Amino acid sequence: MAKILMKNIRGLVQVGENLPKIRKGKEMQELSILENAFLALEDGEVVGYGLMEDWEGITDWRDLEIVDADGCFVLPAFCDSHTHTVFAKTREEEFVDRIHGLTYEEIAMKGGGILNSARKLADMSEDELFENAQLRIEKIIACGTGAIEIKSGYGLSVESELKMLRVIKRLKENNKIAIKATFLGAHAFPAEFKENHRAYLDLIIHEMLPQIEKERLAEYIDVFCERNYYSVEEMEEVLQAGIKHGLTPKVHVNQFSAMGGVAKAIELGALSVDHLEEIATEDIEALQNSECMPVLLPGCSHFIGIPFGDSRRMITAGLPVALASDFNPGSTPNYNLFTVWSLACIKMKMTPEEAFNALTINAAYAMGLSETHGKIFLGSKSPIILTNEIPSLAYLPYSFGENNVKRIFNL
Repeated sequence: MAKILMKNIRGLVQVGENLPKIRKGKEMQELSILENAFLALEDGEVVGYGLMEDWEGITDWRDLEIVDADGCFVLPAFCDSHTHTVFAKTREEEFVDRIHGLTYEEIAMKGGGILNSARKLADMSEDELFENAQLRIEKIIACGTGAIEIKSGYGLSVESELKMLRVIKRLKENNKIAIKATFLGAHAFPAEFKENHRAYLDLIIHEMLPQIEKERLAEYIDVFCERNYYSVEEMEEVLQAGIKHGLTPKVHVNQFSAMGGVAKAIELGALSVDHLEEIATEDIEALQNSECMPVLLPGCSHFIGIPFGDSRRMITAGLPVALASDFNPGSTPNYNLFTVWSLACIKMKMTPEEAFNALTINAAYAMGLSETHGKIFLGSKSPIILTNEIPSLAYLPYSFGENNVKRIFNL
């Protein structure tokens, strides 16, 4: 039996037996921290924690690894509820296009963006995709992420979308990290269906979804509801079809425009609505009357130069907020959630506590992992971060670009 005792922890963060599934509004400022604490693990399970003055007798000393965490913080690993980790090639040529003045939408209109990734993915084998994605997963884990959602959406054909989802299934089977799969066949319209949306929608509904259900390839279904992509009506049709095949909606919406997609997604039972760089009063009101999690993606805003999600407005309105990386080769080639934490504080004026809640408790909710992830509690086996020696919790988002992960437990 592997036994570990972490002692002299400067701050044991997000710890407790009755922590909420969601923190919203003013509650997002709350953070349970035990100072000068200990944490005991047996075979990866939390079997004890508390103040150092109470630690004696908590565990058997035989075959015990003692970790002196003096000056260090211990945190639940981050949950990343929105990524596109499986892709064929990077797209740095589009990065250069944006430097020369083209917008993300202009690049997409000339055949770049999602369609660019789809062309590259079609030429890559399932084994190659898996090997590349596995390397990314290992880097993601090293940065403190303990659960990740991965979307398809760079296939845009029956064969390639299923190939992506099968790769995600293999990643689940080959990694200890919790992985959730999302079917995003409605990411863009393939070039050959640009003038015939109906035919591609029929492919999604009548060919992709039945096979996804048959092979149990996904938990969620997503649609990019946006001008020049999928209308609210098209989103509704795809989501309803997905629901019939046992998938829960999670939606890309309001990245460039607010066109009613938030309220419709909520009506259809969406677990989360993601992006929200643009948001209308009606969207706020719809979210206030729902159990749907707003997920903001500051890495995307930073990289392609669009507005950041208005987290202050949402929190003031009493809403919860989650944060995610949106890791992808085109608009957000960053998977490090410490960077996202920094961006949320610097660009969105979230406090370190609010942003940490958004990356743990609220992010776990946004991917259906509230019972197991995003906090430290007795019986938990989810991943745990030990930081380097640092002066305060706020130092982590403050010192953007510095790697302060000393060790990851349970992965």
